[in-house]
Amino acid sequence: MRGTDSQQAAMFSYLSPEQRVPQDHPLRPIRAMAETVLQGLSPQFAKLYSHTGRPSIPPEKLLRALLLQVLYTVRSERLLMEQLDYNLLFRWFVGLNLDDPVWDVTVFTKNRERLLEGDIAQAFFDAVLTQARAHALLSDEHFTVDGTLIEAWAGQKSFKSKQGGPTPPPDDPGNPTVDFRGERRSNATHASTTDPDARLAKKAQGREAKLCYQGHLLMENRHGLAVATALIVKRRDTGTDARVALEAALR
Repeated sequence: MRGTDSQQAAMFSYLSPEQRVPQDHPLRPIRAMAETVLQGLSPQFAKLYSHTGRPSIPPEKLLRALLLQVLYTVRSERLLMEQLDYNLLFRWFVGLNLDDPVWDVTVFTKNRERLLEGDIAQAFFDAVLTQARAHALLSDEHFTVDGTLIEAWAGQKSFKSKQGGPTPPPDDPGNPTVDFRGERRSNATHASTTDPDARLAKKAQGREAKLCYQGHLLMENRHGLAVATALIVKRRDTGTDARVALEAALR
């Protein structure tokens, strides 16, 4: 017998997000590990917030949301808030009930910056690493440094000469045409006006150069775990990028 395509929304639900997520879902052990870390970081959270005023976004929920953004490669916090609005799995992981409103993206960003300025992200990473070390998952003998280029949110048109100089009037004030033909551009003579810390780099010969940052990971090879990170904002004068990253990670 063919069922009817009934789409009338029910007023009440008797199943919680906890019941909706399968018991063997890979996010469950990740959430358990995160909970252990967050409980240990509670005293550091208390130092970052005032005892008066309106309650802000709980730091535990904020860090769980940022962890989801990394795991699922959500490219912006605005899209992350959109996912939290209708994604039942995301709501369960962060700790939001079905009726809880989603935070404003501007408020979320300001609270995230507070945690980063308080070195909470590094403390979270170190605490997770401590769990791996307690389970004998780390080795001091088998490791490598892996690097990549992290593309900056700055367009090529913003990469202008440091000397300045007169420029012709734009044909389009919102998105003017720029002709780079015949112009030698390098990090020594040019800089981005929208992201001054970004540097022009390319991954290999023959590839296009982009404004980016250099990110490096110190990887433990036996279990494939990242045990240290280094973000090189400005190019060093001496040593290769990998060597500089390795020295920073070992420190």
